[in-house]
Amino acid sequence: MKTISFIILFVLLLSGSLSSQIPDSLQYKSLEPYDFHLQYLITDSSLLIDVRESFEFRRSRIRDAINIPSSGNIEYAADTLDKNYALFLYCSTDYRSIRAAKMLSEKGFKRLYNLEGGIVAWKKDGMPVEKGRPAKVRKHPSSASRLCFAPAGRRGISPGGENNSDY
Repeated sequence: MKTISFIILFVLLLSGSLSSQIPDSLQYKSLEPYDFHLQYLITDSSLLIDVRESFEFRRSRIRDAINIPSSGNIEYAADTLDKNYALFLYCSTDYRSIRAAKMLSEKGFKRLYNLEGGIVAWKKDGMPVEKGRPAKVRKHPSSASRLCFAPAGRRGISPGGENNSDY
């Protein structure tokens, strides 16, 4: 009788500890490049985040991506991101983006997507990348909420049509 009680107790303790761990498939979704891109395009309120280091980001990146390196900055940035946003994460091969997805899941983010194979798989599938320094984001002088993308140092007519030498 003691043996049966011990076995039941052991099974209950083991199943309780396993149920507290969330499987990776429930923390985030890993998607092939085409599906990742399609999901990003159809998802409202989403951010595309490159978790590689800034020198890697400058070399090549997916269009519209923002760079938040996983080497520490993403933990701090997570506190400023809206948890209702869908976050699309990628790195070179998907190792760092998976780690970032797990950390963001622990911080309460529910809609997380990982680019399976990273930007290496993205390029291999013939998906487009941007190269060189990204365009600087500048606020439009007449509207603090509207952003315009312009090359650094450009002057002249702003996207709103005003002649602005600071633009």
